[in-house]
Amino acid sequence: MSRIVMVRYQTRPEAADLNQQLVEKVFAELNADDPGGLRYLTLRLEDGVSFVHVAITENEDSPLSGSPAFAEFQRGIGDRVVAPPTVSSATLVGSYRAV
Repeated sequence: MSRIVMVRYQTRPEAADLNQQLVEKVFAELNADDPGGLRYLTLRLEDGVSFVHVAITENEDSPLSGSPAFAEFQRGIGDRVVAPPTVSSATLVGSYRAV
């Protein structure tokens, strides 16, 4: 059974581009290493400072937990955001070519 986690947060305006660069490094690492068991996407919303991450894992242990790039992304997140990220579990209702 898949586990779906959604994380939403807003960065400080001056930190938004750095946040995106750190996220892009996570995706570069995932593409290079292909850890398997993970479907993952990140959206930067129209306001330019809000981000939404959606991770779908095949079990409770996320391949992101062993990612050096993800660890680097998480380091200092408190300095980049205006409030702590909101983490929610979700249930897939439907999907059309989304993942």
